[in-house]
Amino acid sequence: MFLSQYAILILSLGLASGAMPRIILSDAARLGKKLVPLHPKYFLHMYALFKKEISNFLSSLIGIMVIVVFLLITGLFLWVFQSGFNVLDSVYANLDSLFILAPWVFLFLVPAVTMRSFAEENRTGTIEMLVTKPLSDWQIIWAKFLAGVSLVLLALIPTFIYFWSVYQLGMPKGNLDSGGIWGSYIGLFLLSASFVSIGIFCSSLTNNQILAFIISVFLCGFLLIGFEFIYSLSLFGRVDLFIQQLGMNAHYSSLSRGVVDTRDVLYFLSVIALFLSATKLVLASRKW
Repeated sequence: MFLSQYAILILSLGLASGAMPRIILSDAARLGKKLVPLHPKYFLHMYALFKKEISNFLSSLIGIMVIVVFLLITGLFLWVFQSGFNVLDSVYANLDSLFILAPWVFLFLVPAVTMRSFAEENRTGTIEMLVTKPLSDWQIIWAKFLAGVSLVLLALIPTFIYFWSVYQLGMPKGNLDSGGIWGSYIGLFLLSASFVSIGIFCSSLTNNQILAFIISVFLCGFLLIGFEFIYSLSLFGRVDLFIQQLGMNAHYSSLSRGVVDTRDVLYFLSVIALFLSATKLVLASRKW
């Protein structure tokens, strides 16, 4: 059992004063129990919903199609098509083409996955059954978010074959920037997880899946390149650099250099927390 921050504050004040009345101890424990119910059943219920979401993804056409389409597009551009993305035409052994192309593919595929997270529940009325079960809003949100992130991971894991292939093609073998590649993988994962949180938020706004998809693509696209575009216009002088840092592309590019800066990681975690919290507010506003 964990105490909430407020409960801990009460305990700290009591200890600092040199006395701890029983009423303060009981209030602190009660508040901690009420606000942070980390009972094992809390995670069991969430895990059950998580398994259901994963099962729905993998048993439906869209879940399989997301993985297949991602691997097909990246595979064709990296190894088959004669374009600037082709690894075999590159002078150096690297996977830069993958990490340039992948965000744009996920920009459309992730919203296609998340558009039905709450929109379908709202349309069919099953959201009412879901909220009446022994599940909190946060359990529902986290289960759907983790299911979406897991699907992204399932799409990314097969691309390790690309890494192995480029490793073998290096002259001498293994002559590539492994740090930059792993940093890019971390950045791509965090970027995709942010897209998932945005998609879930947009899905909670409406019962129309197509509308949820359009709004999600717009928001993800704006956060990816919108601030970068405003920065390129150089309209605000010294503020331009700050505007650039508000966008995902600046932090994604920073991680792609192979240096995992905590500021970049915290940026993506903040975006995820922001949109999941916004989803919680939307769900709470619909309760009677």
